[in-house]
Amino acid sequence: MGSIGWQEILLILLLALLLFGAKRLPEVGRAIGKGIREFKEGMRGMDKDEDEK
Repeated sequence: MGSIGWQEILLILLLALLLFGAKRLPEVGRAIGKGIREFKEGMRGMDKDEDEK
């Protein structure tokens, strides 16, 4: 299995555009970014809790 190339990324972006529409894509991107950020903060919090024990 190889890595994802530019053609696959382009296909994914086109499918997202068709599914969500141009107006909803920024909202979806923000929601995904916020989720990733919260996940990272949660993981850092777990690391701090383990260090304190």
